[in-house]
Amino acid sequence: MSTTVTVGLGSCGIAAGANKTYDKIKALKESDNLDFDLKKTSCIGMCYREPLVEIVDDSGTYIYGDVDAERAIEVIEKHVNQHDPIRDFIVYTDLFDAPENDFMNSQVKIVLRNCGYMDPESIEEYEARDGYKAIKRIIEEKIPADQVIDTILKSGIRGRGGGGFPTGLKWKFAKANQSDEKYVICNADEGDPGAFMDRSILEGDPHSVLEGMIIAAYSIGATGGVIYCRAEYPLAIKRLNIALDQARQRGYLGKEILGNKDFNFDIYIKEGAGAFVCGEETALIASVEGERGMPRKRPPFPAESGLWRKPTNINNVETLNNIPWIVLHGAEAFSKYGTEKSKGTKVFALAGKVRNSGLVEVPMGITINDVIMKLGGGIKNDKKFKAVQLGGPSGGCIPQYLSETIVDYDSVNATGAIMGSGGMVVMDESTCMVDVAKFFLDFTCKESCGKCTFCRVGTVRMLEILERITNREGREGDIEKLEELAYEIKDNSLCGLGQTAPNPVLTTIKYFRDEYEAHIVHQKCPAKVCRPLLTYTVDQEKCTGCMVCLKNCPANAITGERKQPHLISQELCTQCGVCYSKCKFDSIILT
Repeated sequence: MSTTVTVGLGSCGIAAGANKTYDKIKALKESDNLDFDLKKTSCIGMCYREPLVEIVDDSGTYIYGDVDAERAIEVIEKHVNQHDPIRDFIVYTDLFDAPENDFMNSQVKIVLRNCGYMDPESIEEYEARDGYKAIKRIIEEKIPADQVIDTILKSGIRGRGGGGFPTGLKWKFAKANQSDEKYVICNADEGDPGAFMDRSILEGDPHSVLEGMIIAAYSIGATGGVIYCRAEYPLAIKRLNIALDQARQRGYLGKEILGNKDFNFDIYIKEGAGAFVCGEETALIASVEGERGMPRKRPPFPAESGLWRKPTNINNVETLNNIPWIVLHGAEAFSKYGTEKSKGTKVFALAGKVRNSGLVEVPMGITINDVIMKLGGGIKNDKKFKAVQLGGPSGGCIPQYLSETIVDYDSVNATGAIMGSGGMVVMDESTCMVDVAKFFLDFTCKESCGKCTFCRVGTVRMLEILERITNREGREGDIEKLEELAYEIKDNSLCGLGQTAPNPVLTTIKYFRDEYEAHIVHQKCPAKVCRPLLTYTVDQEKCTGCMVCLKNCPANAITGERKQPHLISQELCTQCGVCYSKCKFDSIILT
């Protein structure tokens, strides 16, 4: 019986202790001379179950969840040595019902087709999974560049980075501009929760991104490529460098690629500093050129004048990862998924108040509710689903009653949110929407490059208003002032950061205006999140007089005798919440 044991070693797994799990399994194999193959892979997608260990033997495939070093001993002993799978630890299998079968089986994996299924540091394993077969076919069959671009156009794929511009059309524009020097850039520096997705793809399937760039270069006639990746992704950069070296050795990069004397193309990595604004094309280009990352006026667009003022094509990680699959399987195979105007699949990074946080890839056209409730497993602790923030810090908040909205560019945009690069932050009834708007605006305010006055100053003024509202200092007319500022910023900012930064505020006002009014008019936070708006009192029937709250109150606002109900002075109380957190009898009431 042949057995392979694979440990998920993406950043999420490593953070959960997967390195220790791998080391323990390796030590057991060596010390006991066990007969199985031990391999590494990257993120398998079930980040909420890390560390993950997959065992494939003659009977089938099994994925074990929450496998720390101690559990690893039991798994190896029973499953590998005794051929007795431990059902209680199995989270996915193709042999019987397991907790996460629906999570895995409900997905359509094109972008994530290799992530978690191979060693990302092995070009042999990538090739064994049809890797580089697409570019080989193009070179060997001498498929014209225009025909490749036509395939991408017919597939209907749109850029997965935010704007959703047709990828094939972008390539067509770049090809049409004649120059002896052109560039392809992979934008791997987007700074929203979707950046977790980009990082996971780079860690788990770096060769597919390279192949996508090589095909793009062939199509537009590029000679140089750049992967712009934030330095905070050390594992992704490490695996990219390994993949680049391997690709050069195999002849996929460099001079006369695969014997084609007219095709010379190579790629290097530019490490960025993680500036959110550098997710915008022209700001990214400025950073690559050694300048401060600030957007430029368009036109001219990068396809005409980009890196070093040469025609340049920029796609993000997810977009490029689709390209080899489309070329290999055809435009129709891709376009059969999705809606009329949004083809293919979309990867989401599920986060927030959802049970199953992690990476999922679903066909366009699925409802937001299905993503959250079926793949995400619903809301944590059985609380009520309140809203979902879609599109990253510049995205919008979609309320629960619009959760049947389908995942496509036009439908999502109609709600006031954006698709972005795939961040999906789920919120429950305990979330304050005014506080959420303040949180995201604080981020975009700090990330503004400062070039546009409306973005640089306007976002600060909006943030000041939100801070007043959540600090019991809201004024009549604040909501209207926020809306006025938001539209001025959207209409007068140069790049996508400023044009979308007000979205969280506008959508929370649109769908949760009553919460703003409660904060301003009644000076109450319905979700009981904004401390300055909370009132702490003692339930006289529940209070046992244990004096814990009295002793821990930093403002000496609590009085009372031992074994007698206590009282809180509203004049002295600073709403710090210490009494609430320390009370063991649930006798502190928040209103």
